[in-house]
Amino acid sequence: MSVEGIGLALSGGGFRAGLFHLGALWRLNELGWLQRIDDITSVSGGSITSAHLGLQWSKLHFDSQGVATNFQQVVVTPLREFYSHTIDTTTILTGMLNPFISAGEKLDHAYAKRLFGKATLQNLPDPQHGVPRFTFYATNLQTGASVRMSRAYLGDYRIGRIEQPTIRLSSVVAASSAFPPFYCPFEIEVDPGAWKKWDEGGDFFKPLANQKKLYLGDGGIYDNMGMERLWNRRQTILISDAGAPMKVFEREGEVADNYAGTMSRVLDIMTEQTRALRKRMFVSALKSNEKQGTYWGIATRIADYALTENHHAPPLLSDNAKTARLAQVRTRLDEFKPEEQEDLINWGYALTDAAMRRYVIAPVVPAGSLPCPNHLV
Repeated sequence: MSVEGIGLALSGGGFRAGLFHLGALWRLNELGWLQRIDDITSVSGGSITSAHLGLQWSKLHFDSQGVATNFQQVVVTPLREFYSHTIDTTTILTGMLNPFISAGEKLDHAYAKRLFGKATLQNLPDPQHGVPRFTFYATNLQTGASVRMSRAYLGDYRIGRIEQPTIRLSSVVAASSAFPPFYCPFEIEVDPGAWKKWDEGGDFFKPLANQKKLYLGDGGIYDNMGMERLWNRRQTILISDAGAPMKVFEREGEVADNYAGTMSRVLDIMTEQTRALRKRMFVSALKSNEKQGTYWGIATRIADYALTENHHAPPLLSDNAKTARLAQVRTRLDEFKPEEQEDLINWGYALTDAAMRRYVIAPVVPAGSLPCPNHLV
């Protein structure tokens, strides 16, 4: 398999992640890199922003420098409007109280009503025409494998793939962001006769009940950064990670002494270690020149890019108490006030600017200007 081209991974993290990644995409567009990306993968909250970008891609007007001049109008404004609404409270309560509809189905309806309408995976751009391939991750609770959903196929390496699926985009994003226990499992019905075996091998189950209906959970259960596809297919990888770092308990009594609290903490530790392993693998590959690219995370110290020490223009922001708190912003699908939105957008933009100028593009490229200059400064 040829490994070339550029991939971008957008992590999970609720609306916090969607807004952080919006800032990252804003800066990548200004740098002329958005149009150059071959693959965009996403998980959970990152899938909301990614799916909207994919659905609106044909409306973007790229100039001779590869910059979409109407990015704010087409991408930013609708997403900021969407992120100003609370959808988790009503969807979860309805799912708990109404025996005829699940919280996941209500989440699907909310995504369709406010952002995606009746669009399906087939409304995404066709990568054969020189545009990015958009892939959304969920986790198959039956097989324990990652499920990839794109215009080209829906696939689980243990089962096989369904080519050119017509699943609604709202359902795809709902599955990708179906965090447990409230939205999980999210059910997607498929045609059992449409499954095909992977050309490159792998286990293949005969047509059984588990191939007629998929029981899915948040993509972050398996890979919260969504980088696995990119690792095998792209030489240059950019990772935007809005996952919240695990809280460290410093005082006696903070660790819950009940079953639910203990299990929640154990799951947090397992998730954190999985993400840390993937990040270390990526950083190691960068150091050995096996891969090119860069990583920026919501908990990254911008000073660590050491821009001024390498003859770059200084970073757009300095680390402070407010930037440190952003990593602990709630992982929910609830209303984010304008100031919260602008803080997260600015931080995603500034970290992307620093990471790209330090490790990917020439030092002579000037720093950008914060898109929301009245916040996080």
